[in-house]
Amino acid sequence: MELRHLRYFIAVAEELHFGRAAQALGISQPPLSQQIQALEQEVGARLFERTNRRVELSEAGRLFLAEARLVLAQVDKAADVARRAQLGLLGELKIGFTSSAPFNSSIPQVIFAFRQAFPAVHLALQEMSSKEVAEALVDESVQVGIMRPLPLPESLVAVELFREPLVAIIRADHPLAVGSEKGLQLSALAAEPFVFFPRSYGSGLYAQLINLARQAGFSPLITQEAGEAMTIIGLVAAGLGVTVLPASYQRMRIDGVVYRTLLDVEANTAVWLVQRRDQHSPMAKAFVELLTKQAVAL
Repeated sequence: MELRHLRYFIAVAEELHFGRAAQALGISQPPLSQQIQALEQEVGARLFERTNRRVELSEAGRLFLAEARLVLAQVDKAADVARRAQLGLLGELKIGFTSSAPFNSSIPQVIFAFRQAFPAVHLALQEMSSKEVAEALVDESVQVGIMRPLPLPESLVAVELFREPLVAIIRADHPLAVGSEKGLQLSALAAEPFVFFPRSYGSGLYAQLINLARQAGFSPLITQEAGEAMTIIGLVAAGLGVTVLPASYQRMRIDGVVYRTLLDVEANTAVWLVQRRDQHSPMAKAFVELLTKQAVAL
């Protein structure tokens, strides 16, 4: 049984006239009659009662009509789902992002805009370190990554979305907090204990801090490690040391600390949009276009 047999049957059932049904279908009447006879033989039941004057549905035909309409409706729905998925209008988009990403307003705005434009697409957002973002892209457990700069394998390609300043975060009653409202040099922190991410965590900021400190003439003494930025800032507030983080973290209102812009020339950090070179997902493409347009507008 083919779908066209169901369509032919429904046309005759609605018209109750083979000639009009054939005209509506754009075929001649004899082939239509032959197809209906073949359908009746296949289902093993007479679907129409025919006389010289009229055509009527049999009881079997009446029940078959309801089921045939359901089948065609489901087929049409399946075809629509496939078309929408191909266009990126349906499905699931998995995004891996570093913890600082939501603190820059442009990224949440793009997520909101994407949800508005593609309400049937489920966004699966996964927070992870930059290293984990890259690994998830390689093994295809996410389709789009938002991360800090790190060396990437050949299979991935990155686009810089924006840059933001790095800030020193120090306890509010620290001597360096006084008179440094317009910023300070990283070298001013040379003698201070640092609270920072573990090297093994895979934060793109670790290598950047080490390089900036080296340029400033010292090696940072990291005396306390923590895997979450909020924990790091909380430990600074508790007096365990100082830290350096992207300026977007200033949105986290934690009592007992002050933020001071680093005045060093290279004291800024980028946010990358990363995806696989062989990425073919229409949903990922739509999200990337939205995010890059937003970045250009900044």
